[in-house]
Amino acid sequence: MSSQKLEDLVISNLNHFPVKTRRVIEYILSNSSEIAFQSVSEVAEKLSVSRAQLVRVSRILGFEGYADLKNSLKEKVMQKVIPASSKTELDSSSEIISKLCELEQANINFTYKNLISNDGTIKNFCEAVRNSDVVYCMGWGISSMPAEWFYTRFSELGLKSVLMRRGSLSLIEQARAVSQNDMLIVCELPSYVIEVHEAVKLIASRNTRIATLTDSQAAPVCAYAQMKFFVSDQSPMFGSSLIGSMFAVHALTSVLAQNMGSIGRSALEVQAEALRDQRIYYPSYELRY
Repeated sequence: MSSQKLEDLVISNLNHFPVKTRRVIEYILSNSSEIAFQSVSEVAEKLSVSRAQLVRVSRILGFEGYADLKNSLKEKVMQKVIPASSKTELDSSSEIISKLCELEQANINFTYKNLISNDGTIKNFCEAVRNSDVVYCMGWGISSMPAEWFYTRFSELGLKSVLMRRGSLSLIEQARAVSQNDMLIVCELPSYVIEVHEAVKLIASRNTRIATLTDSQAAPVCAYAQMKFFVSDQSPMFGSSLIGSMFAVHALTSVLAQNMGSIGRSALEVQAEALRDQRIYYPSYELRY
């Protein structure tokens, strides 16, 4: 059964289900993105029902079992992540550039729509950043690029920030420094990294506030996040595109700067003044910092 057929079926029959069954179904529809990647035991514990009850509800909805229901929900999530643009074989340089432009516009559009639908999460994000002792920005491989831009923007705003990426210390070793009063922002595009997951798991055990910037709920680090932002990273080559994630960083830190009011403006003024230091930079007459 397709995800759309599932929704149509539930909406048309919801009032006819028993109260307990209806409660389970309503929870599944409201939390489909998370449930799609959770075990039957995890969902049963959250709902305080038995695993057998979840299997029965799945069969009432027309599925063979809970696994079949999960697959449908997972398909729904992935349909939201993948833009309409598809990967095709291209010949000329103009075709490649045109297709890339089309695909990157789709990546930005998806990311934009996700951001504007999460205004409450963005407010929580800004509040958490401002109230944290230190903001740690974690990334591995290409995901370290948006993480580094988060770190750069926070530093420019006068916020204490630390960049966490693979170097002389493993991420697990670096994670030991993170405390409950800090915040972690973890960027994780495919392929997902075991070391990142283990480091985030350790940090989560300390009740540290965690925000994720990922391509989908399938990213294992999402299980530990209170704030989740999803971007599109579709690319015909080179694995993941970074355009969507970099747009998200630009948008989130711009909202943060505005949210900081006079403190944010003062920090950016200091940064702009530093760019006029002719001991370091050549003269520039049209600074737009």
